Amino acid sequence: MSFKLTRTSSKINPKLRRIQSELDKLPAQAAFKFKSVTPRRTGNARRKTVLKNKVIIANYHYATKLNEGYSKQAPRGMVEPTMAFIRQRVKQIMGK
Repeated sequence: MSFKLTRTSSKINPKLRRIQSELDKLPAQAAFKFKSVTPRRTGNARRKTVLKNKVIIANYHYATKLNEGYSKQAPRGMVEPTMAFIRQRVKQIMGK
């Protein structure tokens, strides 16, 4: 038995590179979404939310309280809408 492998990488590699490129942008997009749904009264919470090593850090003592829906500006908190955004974005990236 014998078989020949044909070169398909020329078709696959560009698609994989595009997918990887889009996935690499996702942490920054998610951080932007997180900040956009963060309640803004004084701006402190948004200002102290940072992206570090692909991790969103809400560096203020009342972050948990805001995420639990304490603010009427963000009744669903920040994590739930951000996770929904990430799921939707991954579907878009993989479906292209």
